Amino acid sequence: MRKQLGSEIGVCGVVLILLWIGIFKFTPVEAHAIQRLVEYSPLMSWMYKVGSVQAVSNVIGIFEIITAFLLAISPFSKKIAFMGGLLGTVIFLTTLTFLLSTPGVFRIVDNVPVTDFFILKDIMALGICLQVLLDHWPEKRKITA
Repeated sequence: MRKQLGSEIGVCGVVLILLWIGIFKFTPVEAHAIQRLVEYSPLMSWMYKVGSVQAVSNVIGIFEIITAFLLAISPFSKKIAFMGGLLGTVIFLTTLTFLLSTPGVFRIVDNVPVTDFFILKDIMALGICLQVLLDHWPEKRKITA
């Protein structure tokens, strides 16, 4: 029970973050705030070739909101939990690549390398989504003759 409670609180935290940030993606402020990260991403930069800065942000926001919804209702369905965990894993693996692909993302302050710390929360969120994904991984059915 205690382990399950901790997992559920973690999932609720990821749902809140994805929902909040997903909704914020529909604002010009957030669309421009993520532009630099997305345009240098080898996984996402192509999006600006097919859509405007706001349109790309909106698509990302929709993806985040759908994932939040799937994770929120994950206790009711193993398939939904699997999909929510999978989409969340994709989201947070992708955003963590920004640390590698965005020029100047690290800087030195008082001889300590620092970055935009908002991205670092994605390490915990990735772990929670991976846990949901692996806990609900489809099992192979045994074929009996």
